[in-house]
Amino acid sequence: MKIVVVGGVAAGASAATKARRSDETAEIIVFEKGPYVSFANCGLPYYVGGDIPRKENLLLVTPKLFKQRFNIDIRINHEVKDINPANKTVTVLSPDGEITESYDKLILATGSKPMDPGIPGIDLEGIFNVLTVPDVEGIMQKMDSGVESVVVMGGGFIGIETAEGFLKKGVKTTFIHRRTAVMKTYDPEFSVPLLKELQSMGLNLVLGKQAKCFEGKNKVEAVIMTDGTRVAADLVVTALGVRPQIELAEKAGLKIGHSGGVIVDEKMVTSDPNIYAAGDMVESTHLVTGEKVVIPLAGSANKQGRIAGNNAIGGNMTFKGVLGTSIIKVGELTLARTGLNEREAKESGKDFIVSYTSSPSHATYYPGARNMILKIIFEKGSGKLLGAQAAGYAGVDKRIDIIATALYGGMTVYDLEHLDLAYAPPYSSAKDPSIMAGMVGANILRGQLKIVSADELEAIKNDDSLVILDVRTPREHGNGAIEGSILLPVDQLREGYVQLDKNKRYVVYCKVGYRAYVACRFLMQQGYDVCSLSGGYDAYTMNVS
Repeated sequence: MKIVVVGGVAAGASAATKARRSDETAEIIVFEKGPYVSFANCGLPYYVGGDIPRKENLLLVTPKLFKQRFNIDIRINHEVKDINPANKTVTVLSPDGEITESYDKLILATGSKPMDPGIPGIDLEGIFNVLTVPDVEGIMQKMDSGVESVVVMGGGFIGIETAEGFLKKGVKTTFIHRRTAVMKTYDPEFSVPLLKELQSMGLNLVLGKQAKCFEGKNKVEAVIMTDGTRVAADLVVTALGVRPQIELAEKAGLKIGHSGGVIVDEKMVTSDPNIYAAGDMVESTHLVTGEKVVIPLAGSANKQGRIAGNNAIGGNMTFKGVLGTSIIKVGELTLARTGLNEREAKESGKDFIVSYTSSPSHATYYPGARNMILKIIFEKGSGKLLGAQAAGYAGVDKRIDIIATALYGGMTVYDLEHLDLAYAPPYSSAKDPSIMAGMVGANILRGQLKIVSADELEAIKNDDSLVILDVRTPREHGNGAIEGSILLPVDQLREGYVQLDKNKRYVVYCKVGYRAYVACRFLMQQGYDVCSLSGGYDAYTMNVS
């Protein structure tokens, strides 16, 4: 058996090594068009920022080690230009010229490529992507020659992480994004804490504007915006997203899906039974909607590569699908998500409820607890979980992974409230934030709590029949409150509620939602028409700032 792998990074390296572990007798060749294999793409921005001090730390496995440990023939600087499925051969451009290599099974792992901004001047010296090791080598060389100002374009993971990296190096950095919200896979309100964190670190934000052209003589000197604004730049990073690199697959006649990725079955087989594909270039099944999607993330790429390598040897492993679980750290803040966001839930036609909870990362009586906002989306009626997003300073990764696991298992908010999770004061609360989210969601479905979102409140808050009731302390109210709200602290509610007009409707809020819930339960049982502001004042300020 002869296995040829095209692409030697996440999916390709995983495919090759799994194939070897499955069959010691197979001949395995990996063609990689670049000078490095199995490097840590996700670590590139952290190398720019100095968190990863040496380039060698990014190189997980060298061609020499691949040969010694796995007896895999790694050929770097070899670009596969064509595939002949009928003859089962590939045409390769090597440093010594063009060669032809045969295969029994072919595994494509060509990954993704940067989106072309299509802006005049893009070829000027000093404009970089952050996708490969040579990209960051070029950035570091440019930095060493002296850089006073940097522009980063693009509001995704790479753009934000790279911008932070330049800030850590003490370089004046401007972040340009054509939308006012960043991280488009998250709902817009999660941009608020992220952008505040970046601003606190000294990042200059230019949002809601587009670049017209790059200015400079031979090398970039500035970015000119469509409104005429000139942003000086000695170095520019364009991180406008990626798309599947499918040109080779298209030339070979392989079927491409509506999502833009190569069509594969659950065993990672393409429309040609002798060709497998994995990683950023393929489309996958979304585990919540069942729809075909392209989600370029390292976790799924590695799993898909492993499955492709195993099955190319004759195995029978399957890839079930993706949830799009992701996480990003900016300064001290962490954002994470899994499943569907609110926009995606609407587009998929789901009938759903959104609930916010704000909970401490661990027991508040143990030092260091910090609140996190957790947003869950679940089906009306069944309570089936559809997705979640979170923002906070500690423990966000743990909670989003809990909910990702619950999503994978098809669980509901009723299941979430009954999870049996590890608890000790340094790590969690007796009611973990993920359990608390389930409890609130289940209470909504049981009719024990009615909620209103920040957006819904904004739309109705000028209604004369509505009263916004703040049940926090006078000090909290004085430090910031929803416009037009009246104060009645929850601990004075039992004596003071008689002053409330039963002919009015009430939206009750506190800081995070718990005191509002207590107040709502009391007032509902006294015959008042009340609902709680989901997530409290914390979620409100995040949504309407």
